[in-house]
Amino acid sequence: MNRWLKGSYLGLVYLFFYLPIGVLAVFSFNDSKYRLTWQGFTWRWYESLLANEELLQVALNSVLLALVSATLATLLGTLTAVTLYRYRFFGKKLLFGLLYVVILSPDIVMGISLLILFVSLQLPLGFWTLLLAHITFCLPFVAVTVYGRLSGFDDTLTEAARDLGASEWVTFRRVLLPLLMPAVIAGWLLSFTLSMDDVIISYFVTGPTFEILPLKIYSMVRIGVKPEVNALCTLMLGITLIMVLAAHFLLREQPT
Repeated sequence: MNRWLKGSYLGLVYLFFYLPIGVLAVFSFNDSKYRLTWQGFTWRWYESLLANEELLQVALNSVLLALVSATLATLLGTLTAVTLYRYRFFGKKLLFGLLYVVILSPDIVMGISLLILFVSLQLPLGFWTLLLAHITFCLPFVAVTVYGRLSGFDDTLTEAARDLGASEWVTFRRVLLPLLMPAVIAGWLLSFTLSMDDVIISYFVTGPTFEILPLKIYSMVRIGVKPEVNALCTLMLGITLIMVLAAHFLLREQPT
């Protein structure tokens, strides 16, 4: 009985999470432009999406921004985690705590503070300010994820590598990085998702020369969600699922 209750509770939680996503995917095939009732199956919203060059360009902008920011945040976050774990220096605990400050700070605070910084530096708002902002709020998540992996790491492996004459770079590349790869990939996926999803911070630091999908959809929903948006979100969901499955396949334990 207890096992059945736990299973039912878990099922309800997942239903709450994924039911809205399922409704969105179903209505992307609905042959009705304005009604929320099922009018029949159709592919025309996907055909209309492929013909909408403006919406596709905005989606490509978001993907480009997410790819670049996630990659740079993963690189910097991994190096930050390794530095905080392996080396001793003045202010180490303070710097580690500041990572959590960025994670816990409200998005509106981050957005306004970054806007003030960019205006003070006289940086034109656009792709580069968006990129710097996304790296800023993604980097702590990567650092914390990789640091958590390092906390359970066997230090004798790096000591053995140094005893065998390996340099710091060789030890990192041949010993640390392969063992950290699951956390690194998880951090990259998390950063990519956060970048694709961000609205509030991007709203403050974007400019008229570079538009991204979350802000575009936010401006469109004021007059109603078009079926093309449902189709685009369904495609993005499919790409996300493929990425997660690919990461799971790459990180699964190989038989010995």
